[in-house]
Amino acid sequence: MSRLLDQPRYKCALSAMQTVHSITRAIPILHSGPGCATKLNDTSGTSGYFSPNIFPCTSVSEKEVVFGGNDKLRDTVANALKIIDADLFVILTGCTSELIGDDIAKVASEFKDAPKPVLFANTPGFKGNNYVGHDWILKAIFEQYLPTLPAQKKQKGLVNLFVGQPVQDPYWLGNLREIESLLRQIGLTPNTIFGHGRGVKNIDLLPAAEYNILVSPWVGLESARYLADTYGAPLLHYPVVPIGAFETTKFLRAVGVFTGADKKRTEAVIKENEDEYYYFIERFADTFLEMRIMSKRFVTVSDAEYSLAVTKFFVNDLGMFPMTQFITDDTPKQYRPLIEKEFSELNYGIKAEVEFITEGRAIHDKIRKTDFAGIPMIVGTSWEHDVANEIYAHHINISYPLIKLVMNSHLTGYSGGLKLIEDMYSIASAKLLL
Repeated sequence: MSRLLDQPRYKCALSAMQTVHSITRAIPILHSGPGCATKLNDTSGTSGYFSPNIFPCTSVSEKEVVFGGNDKLRDTVANALKIIDADLFVILTGCTSELIGDDIAKVASEFKDAPKPVLFANTPGFKGNNYVGHDWILKAIFEQYLPTLPAQKKQKGLVNLFVGQPVQDPYWLGNLREIESLLRQIGLTPNTIFGHGRGVKNIDLLPAAEYNILVSPWVGLESARYLADTYGAPLLHYPVVPIGAFETTKFLRAVGVFTGADKKRTEAVIKENEDEYYYFIERFADTFLEMRIMSKRFVTVSDAEYSLAVTKFFVNDLGMFPMTQFITDDTPKQYRPLIEKEFSELNYGIKAEVEFITEGRAIHDKIRKTDFAGIPMIVGTSWEHDVANEIYAHHINISYPLIKLVMNSHLTGYSGGLKLIEDMYSIASAKLLL
């Protein structure tokens, strides 16, 4: 029997069109029903070089359902190549075109001599959400485009870096740039393919990297492993997005050991950043010691990325205590033990209970029954706004769906931890005035 998903916190696999769109001058071509792009484009910051509202689309109708849509797809691709100034095109499928069995691989192969690369990825919503769709997009690029490049020599210190999921993570670009900056500080050269100033030229560099680094609990792991295995560059899978001093220092040391970066330089960078971080903490020590305004216990209602990152930061840096942490991204079962293990390895011997759950109403019922023994803190999505008001909790909205504008802010690194503390105390202080 089908199950109704109340308060969704992710979208269908076709929404991974945002992964393509986040590569500068890359365009998705949708082989789907009319309106899919517009319906899926409900997150800010997605216009960019080419609006999702005018993505090339076959707008599959009853005619294609009966007679097949390959001819219409072929025409759509040909016309897109004629009129759109782009560097890369990726055909993506919706549910309808997958159900009728259209052969998009065959259609894409007919454009192998086109002036710009034409790739394909099967992304029907009935096969998964946009978290797994992101992986499918990356693997399609690695499998179909990279083999067409000339052989390359490894570039010393070059590191392919993947952090979070474009657009679905509201802070994705700021987080990525901050971790890029940290890697540069310890003497490495990060290579990323998303955002301003990157693009196909950076994809071309992927085989030349000495190392691969994925900073994510599980999203992107399949494609990162493929890239590492195919091009002989080992992969560091760091499952915790580092927020604040404790985890960022741990991350930099792990990267230093993995890549052989200069240890003295790495430790000097850590000391400089920690000194600045704790300078700001000390400046506001009196504020932090005023316990009447701040929560002592918290829950997260988010994807694995932020549930884990925030829990590590709140416990290890701020000394807060975790109640149940709700992970809402429908994490595949094979990745759950690793995530649970990370939640059990907090400072002071603390372990956080984790529940993998996608049903919003059930989550809120569990939160209402939680004994916070003080002012609750709820970190998650805009869906938690009402239940937070109901139990007089502090509510921090950091993940999709989001009710604030994020342009280039970040939560990663030392400075990201300070930013999150600012948000926490601003929200708590404002509640005192209500």
